[in-house]
Amino acid sequence: MKEILREIGMIARALDSISNIEFKEYDLTKGQYLYLVRIFENPGIIQEKLAEMIKVDRTTAARAIKKLEINGFIEKIEDQDNKKIKKLFPTEKGKNVYPFIIRENDYSNMVALAGLSEEEIEAIFNSLQKVRKNIEIDWEFVKKGNKRKY
Repeated sequence: MKEILREIGMIARALDSISNIEFKEYDLTKGQYLYLVRIFENPGIIQEKLAEMIKVDRTTAARAIKKLEINGFIEKIEDQDNKKIKKLFPTEKGKNVYPFIIRENDYSNMVALAGLSEEEIEAIFNSLQKVRKNIEIDWEFVKKGNKRKY
């Protein structure tokens, strides 16, 4: 069997490393840009939904969100109906850096997909969506404290 997940992992780590280096000048580190993009695209999202969307545990999300808040990229606003709920919104600083993050993402996509036809790109996209959906089942299962049987 081909080492598909190993290849996906290498691609993800390389792109993450590049982004962390390039976003350092904006005080965005260790994948914080992922959180900022999702908050920008989903203003008012709550921390739990954001963690689920990015596929990280709550503690990891809480740390990244706290750093984004401290650095002025996002703000937490209490829900009007339930004061326990804190909704996440990008600040002006966060909104200003968003276009740079998207340009970097678009460029990385262009580089990664160079030489592939539209049909190949569509096939990769559809296949990766299926892979993600398969993995999400185990992710949910394990997240609830269960153990997979190998």
